[in-house]
Amino acid sequence: MTLQPVPELQHRTVLLEEAVDALAIEGERVDGVYLDGTFGRGGHSRAILAKLGPRGRLIAFDKDPLAIATAQQITDPRFEIVHDSFATLDQALATRGIAQVDGILMDLGISSPQVDDAARGFSFRLDGPLDMRMDTTRGVSAAEWLATADVEKIAKVIRDYGEERFAFSIAKAIVARRAVEPISSTRQLAALVAQVVKTREKGKDPATRTFQAVRIFVNQELEELEVGLDKAFEQMALHGRLVVISFHSLEDRIVKQFMASKANAPQPDRRLPIRAIDLPQPPARLLGRTMPSDAEVSANPRARSAVMRNLERIVAPGGQS
Repeated sequence: MTLQPVPELQHRTVLLEEAVDALAIEGERVDGVYLDGTFGRGGHSRAILAKLGPRGRLIAFDKDPLAIATAQQITDPRFEIVHDSFATLDQALATRGIAQVDGILMDLGISSPQVDDAARGFSFRLDGPLDMRMDTTRGVSAAEWLATADVEKIAKVIRDYGEERFAFSIAKAIVARRAVEPISSTRQLAALVAQVVKTREKGKDPATRTFQAVRIFVNQELEELEVGLDKAFEQMALHGRLVVISFHSLEDRIVKQFMASKANAPQPDRRLPIRAIDLPQPPARLLGRTMPSDAEVSANPRARSAVMRNLERIVAPGGQS
């Protein structure tokens, strides 16, 4: 599948200033190494570059070929783009001889240009091929997966990743329909789900949860997030910052639990004579949660569900604070 840029599709970077400020690119840290886990259309990357010193370095990642094409237009020698998931960041750093980084930003989910381009198949509001792959150069499309998966697997994906209570009924309808004709377009899938889901929250399309679930599964988003968080923390230098923006509860739950696990000291058995001062220091501290302002949500309604969490490493990988 060959994609062509769609110039009129614009992307507004969510929590732009807040996320870059949270990386604390100041003082000696301006010449550090930073990672942008999802380049998108480059809003965060360009803002990071504006704060970097002459010896600073930014490595960005993205799976989307159009994002890569946009990133390649940046001629700043301090910048480099990697066509892969941030879950491979350890390999990317190793091949470049980089042991530790000073800040990592992950802006999760999909961008407005991806949603608004019918050819990508992410939107139930636009008719297009049922693709949903963030990286169209590899992997199985949503249509291909739905054509072969059994009822139980489809139902599990829609239930677990979409939190859809009608998951099994939708899965049965999909399998029944594909026996008659291939489900190859977004409009076909959206209409099929609408026939099954008769009730839905006010203002929400019946297909919302199903499309979210299939997209997350096809792109292995939650699995890559879990792997990426672990690898990101392993690569963080002392006082390095990890900043993550999520857009739905499944992502945010993973991020929240991961950060809490790094910031909370292990709790010993109360029956053991261990003083609090003798407990090992947690390797990180939480720096809070940030939500978009009312003004940002008004200007960009897609920012409404965003949640930003960040933490700082306070114990170096070798154990020194």
